[in-house]
Amino acid sequence: MAPVHKTKGIVLRTVKYGETSLIVDIYTELFGRQSYLVNGVRVSSKKRMGKANLFQPAAILEMEAYYNELKNLQRIKEFKWSCVYKSIFFDVVKNSVALFMVELFQKCLKQPEANSELFYFVEDAFIKMDESSGVILANYPLYFSLHLASFFGLRIDDNYSEKNAILDLQEGFFVSERPMHNYYLDEKLSFATSQLLKTMQPEELDEIGLNKETRKLLLNACQDFLALHIQDFGKMRSLPVLQELLA
Repeated sequence: MAPVHKTKGIVLRTVKYGETSLIVDIYTELFGRQSYLVNGVRVSSKKRMGKANLFQPAAILEMEAYYNELKNLQRIKEFKWSCVYKSIFFDVVKNSVALFMVELFQKCLKQPEANSELFYFVEDAFIKMDESSGVILANYPLYFSLHLASFFGLRIDDNYSEKNAILDLQEGFFVSERPMHNYYLDEKLSFATSQLLKTMQPEELDEIGLNKETRKLLLNACQDFLALHIQDFGKMRSLPVLQELLA
């Protein structure tokens, strides 16, 4: 039998399997992206509640899991929530932000290999988003999108200046003249993007005043930027819902 390892994991996707089980896609601290067969968690009785709710997308788990590099489907011996969110699973807006973050993360993850720095960034991003509100929460999807991209070699070079005031999404840096293609941001949106790039911690998002329409345009631009540079990125299903809910 494969050895058991203690690792944390972030739930990405859950699919029902059989009458009582789940197949769960998890990004783990030790092994990167893995799929797990979890038996019997959808069964509830008077004596025992089912544990399927522990595998909601964005949940952070502490696991004792088997790992066999030759298998596509692993198994979990023990599991529990590593972090009990205050409101992500109950607040409509926060849940929409969380689902956006999960979908974006999945679309960027093309390789299954482990990356501990990436894991800790995403883990920390969910924990801090759960504690956010107001302007910070409204700006959070933009912060996450721009900083997540850097882990995949797609960081936009913040060379913004009065001269270089137009963001070329195709090249990934600010330029002085509008490009010949359509993938660029005007001066106003470019300045806002530069401010977001300078934000190193979510708490600083409170200082960036954007309205709903600007956030919508910038989120569309982030999607375009990633689609230009990540193969088969496509369109994000969670984005239209998120844009409607954000203030």
